[in-house]
Amino acid sequence: MPTISQSASHQTVLTTFEVNPGTAQDLMDRLVDAYEQFIRHQPGFVGAGLHINDAQTRIANYSQWEKREDFLAMLRSERMRGYNREFTALCRSFEPVMYDVAHVVEQSAAPP
Repeated sequence: MPTISQSASHQTVLTTFEVNPGTAQDLMDRLVDAYEQFIRHQPGFVGAGLHINDAQTRIANYSQWEKREDFLAMLRSERMRGYNREFTALCRSFEPVMYDVAHVVEQSAAPP
């Protein structure tokens, strides 16, 4: 399960996909398949979440990996390169970007 924490040593990757409403669900189905069949089984995978906006013009993907190298190894695999070719055919653009958690705000138990 992904953990949003400044103290976590995970590599966080945010990927945004720009899609047409007519292909948004097709892309979402392929992303779910990629995670279920391949990505989640790769060394260093921690967890991920997929999000779609109401207009079905953007899909956001949040994933975490134990190390940066784990994500890069998965990304460079032949099978993932095949998935990425499929994703490219279903969207206008997508870009995975690696981030470090800089700050987290949580709900307080009681108002100040």
